Amino acid sequence: MSKTLPVQKNDIIDIIFEDLTHEGSGVAKVDGYPLFIPNGLPGEKATVKVIKTNKNYGFGRLVEIKERSPYRVEAPCLIYKECGGCQLQHLSYEGQLKMKHKHVMDVLERIGKINTTVHPTLGMEDPWRYRNKSQVPIGEQEGGLIGGFYQQRSHQIINMEQCLIQQEENDYVVNTVKDICSKYGVRAYDEARHKGDLRHIMVRRGAITKEVMIVLITRTQDIPNRKAIVDEIVEKVPNIKSIIHNVNNKKTNVIMGEITRVLWGEETITDYIGDVKFAISARSFYQVNPEQTKVLYEKALEYADLNGEEKVIDAYCGIGTISLFLAKKARQVFGVEIVPQAIEDARKNALINDIHNVEFAVGEAEVVIPNWYKAGNEADVLVVDPPRKGCDEALLQTILDMKPRKVVYVSCNPATLARDLRVLEDGGYKTEEVQPVDMFPQTTHVEAVARLSLV
Repeated sequence: MSKTLPVQKNDIIDIIFEDLTHEGSGVAKVDGYPLFIPNGLPGEKATVKVIKTNKNYGFGRLVEIKERSPYRVEAPCLIYKECGGCQLQHLSYEGQLKMKHKHVMDVLERIGKINTTVHPTLGMEDPWRYRNKSQVPIGEQEGGLIGGFYQQRSHQIINMEQCLIQQEENDYVVNTVKDICSKYGVRAYDEARHKGDLRHIMVRRGAITKEVMIVLITRTQDIPNRKAIVDEIVEKVPNIKSIIHNVNNKKTNVIMGEITRVLWGEETITDYIGDVKFAISARSFYQVNPEQTKVLYEKALEYADLNGEEKVIDAYCGIGTISLFLAKKARQVFGVEIVPQAIEDARKNALINDIHNVEFAVGEAEVVIPNWYKAGNEADVLVVDPPRKGCDEALLQTILDMKPRKVVYVSCNPATLARDLRVLEDGGYKTEEVQPVDMFPQTTHVEAVARLSLV
């Protein structure tokens, strides 16, 4: 006989929120049965309506807040409740930093059984207007182009004139390009029918240099009235350095396609993180919050504790961002990355900065680094900055075999960080401290840097 749930669909009940999920929903429990409710904050008393129940958990909708959290604020964005871009604007910034600190601590304890010092989250002085890159899907409405972000859990575009976490200049550029394309008869891509031209407008802007790159991502090989569009963009957009056309003719949610060509200006723009200069192409991975990236990398450098004599391996090195920071303090740095274009960019960035004690290799970290180890190429310090899925088992095993005296783990996913730290601790390392860094204010994402030493 199936167990009766303590709540049923359409029930209206009073609850107290106990926690937040990593997606930003409030968590309440009814006789131990978890309910997930968007916009609830821990400690709040509220009336909610149950909208869906599963065997082990359910979902609800906030009806009324009866006792507010001291950390609750009014979200300044007019489309916050419709748009899926941010999840935490209703939580004060102090509350966001506390929530992210608690999330990292909880996950390390629950998943990794890691007992270590987790420092308070390093936040921003001004947690708004930080993103140096906009990627805006384009649609149509009443004959004109619209651009914005997708409504939560849908592919319905919410039109917007401004986004409070994007740099203001990027708002202007997106709106200007959208209007110019609309004026010259460019049609928006229709996802359902796989028709139309313009899929996304991407804007990249150097936070220090102010240089602007615009990328027009289309389904079609050509853009209607391309020359007139390019000429008007050049006329109206300050600091424009690069206009790129990317073709993506596949039925896919992936934003960029394989074909990229320069329509006007340079192939790259430049920017700085600290005193390291980077050339950024349309497809380069480059952190969207350079101010906090500097904080993150300086913490990684501090944890590496280099004296100029070390050999360092940087796994998942991307375009060489961390590698070049490390190279200024180490004897030799070896970087590895699976994306050939990223390694090409990394080598260019080393030349731009006149840094010669760094070598880059293309390949999977879990294949290349074991091969280096077999060939006798060991490291004193190993830095990993893996994707959300964390480190591959083969790479973790190589770290345990190679036994670098220090491991610095830069993570964008506390859950996989906890899992991997457990493996490294079981293999003879000690997690000495973890520093959360808020790279994405107003969202639930949190980065963290862990320092491990060989016991």
